[in-house]
Amino acid sequence: MPLSHLLLVLLVCIAWAGNFLASAAALLSLPPLLFTALRLAIVLLVLAPFLRRPAPGHWPRLLAVAVLNGCLHFALNFWALRAAGDLSTVAIAMQSYVPMSVLLAAWLLGERVGWRTALAVAVAFGGVLVLGLDPQVARQPMALGLALLAALALASGSILMRGLEGVGAFSLQAWAALVGLPPMVLLSWPLEGAPGPLLAAAPALAWAGAAYSALAASVLGHGLYFWLVRRHGVSTITPYLLLAPVLAVLLGVLIWGDRPGPRLLLGGALVLAGVLAIALRALASRRSAPPPTAPAAGLAPLPDRTAARHR
Repeated sequence: MPLSHLLLVLLVCIAWAGNFLASAAALLSLPPLLFTALRLAIVLLVLAPFLRRPAPGHWPRLLAVAVLNGCLHFALNFWALRAAGDLSTVAIAMQSYVPMSVLLAAWLLGERVGWRTALAVAVAFGGVLVLGLDPQVARQPMALGLALLAALALASGSILMRGLEGVGAFSLQAWAALVGLPPMVLLSWPLEGAPGPLLAAAPALAWAGAAYSALAASVLGHGLYFWLVRRHGVSTITPYLLLAPVLAVLLGVLIWGDRPGPRLLLGGALVLAGVLAIALRALASRRSAPPPTAPAAGLAPLPDRTAARHR
């Protein structure tokens, strides 16, 4: 991979790591469902011109992906961030979506899982168990549970994306925002209060956090990610993306005041080691496989076992 592309991967990691910090800061003033709705509204405002119809017969798959990735994943992820009070727990737990994707692909798509990949999955989930034993995490078990549910929603949506045709990266984000925005508003109103007064009282930091999450993490981060994937493949990019949760933990320690304990660090190391091993096995399989046919213009290729990530 050329140095310029490696620098773009680094930019993606920085954008995604910063999203945990920016979102956590905004969630001090805004409830999670309303923050999710605000984020989706900004994404839709920017990417509405990219809305395109999917290929015939792909509407149900598109709607399912939009609900899972645009609605459930973000809402649960932001809810976990607000409940946890720290960045490290959520940033690490979210990486479990990769081994979840492997298991879902084996169950739903019949993909074969070799013993090395199975061992890597076990290591990653073992890390989640160790993570749950950390005293800081044990005080807020709901946060870990919500983060794992967010990871499951992301893994499920990513598996469905593999068969989705006729929708590019920006178009998919626009559809996710369009489909996810109404239910977020309808759920937020009775559960969190009328959105008008909450938004009017929100400080500039909350609005800046929502703008960062929508523009830097989604539009820029995912735009660059899909551009890189088209040129190098998901399994080639994924190992480098493990820098994102590491940077998120560093931001949590240096800026947010996180104080991760030894079990959290050990669990995090196991999760990331498992994810790295899965990505390296997928990369080895990709290199040994016959060259794939080039995807049609405008499609987001997801041929590898490791699924595309949506932050």
